[in-house]
Amino acid sequence: MRPTIGILGAGRVGTALARQAIKAGYRVRIATAKPAAENALLVNIVTPGAEAVEAHEAAASDLVVLATPLHKYRTLNPADLAGRVVIDAMNYWAPVDGVHDDFEADARTSSEVVAQFLPGSRIVKSLNHIGYHELEEDDRPAGHPQRRALAVAGDDPAASELVRGFIDRLGYDAVDAGPLSAGRAFQPATAIFTGSYAAAELRALVQHPLAA
Repeated sequence: MRPTIGILGAGRVGTALARQAIKAGYRVRIATAKPAAENALLVNIVTPGAEAVEAHEAAASDLVVLATPLHKYRTLNPADLAGRVVIDAMNYWAPVDGVHDDFEADARTSSEVVAQFLPGSRIVKSLNHIGYHELEEDDRPAGHPQRRALAVAGDDPAASELVRGFIDRLGYDAVDAGPLSAGRAFQPATAIFTGSYAAAELRALVQHPLAA
């Protein structure tokens, strides 16, 4: 059977990711806070080949991607996501999304805050530092000299490895950034977040982060 990707969120990021994952040969299931029946037509039009499902069904996939607005992370069901490998593709960007105390008053990265809320999940940060339109435009086959790289950070080595394999199948080199806290290097307002890099360049930036 084809591996399944569950995407929580049907905005621009979620739908672009869904199309790219379908292109890569995955079975894709999309869910929002609305019932699946209300999403079915939109999903069929915007992401042909994907399935509109309930949130708990998307959460039961081989790999789950959080592509909802970050300020809505508390609407997620920790029980549904317990034991799952979960990619946090969300960002905290106060100038755009407004100020939220959950992140302003906490010195940790946004992904670490999310991981605390989802204590049973195997959280990996990635896919947050590429534009939704770029995701479908910048993919290249393995070995291509212009292949773009994306960073992956997580505390669970096996989960990070699974996510790196997914990134590769989407058409990008995956750079291991280290633990989940290392995701700070590619949050908004960093050079990684605002730029596009090959693997060697990205590895150097992960080790020595720069502000944008």
